[in-house]
Amino acid sequence: MSAISEILYNARKQRNLVLRKVAAAVDIDQSLISKFEKGERVPTKEQTIKLSKFYGIPQKEFLIDIISEKVVRTIQEYEFAETILKVAEEKIEYLNSKRGFKKQQNNLLDAK
Repeated sequence: MSAISEILYNARKQRNLVLRKVAAAVDIDQSLISKFEKGERVPTKEQTIKLSKFYGIPQKEFLIDIISEKVVRTIQEYEFAETILKVAEEKIEYLNSKRGFKKQQNNLLDAK
């Protein structure tokens, strides 16, 4: 079981809910929720938001868990997975610095 599956399973069990009740409340197919709880599937962003609201799980932390799990599933088979993560981090830093630069330029133009 993954951390995500455990979080979802435990949240449901703590509330003494059956899958169909959760499915009806969050408008997600019961079989999908079952697969999330078994670690066979990872919820989409929209499904994550619905589930976090329903269970009262902090949304930001839950999204971080979900997205990081998707990343791990994508790259885990490569022996250079850590390098992939480092390069991705560098690319994110570069993109963020470009956005910051563009924002500064826009602020200067607005000030004129």
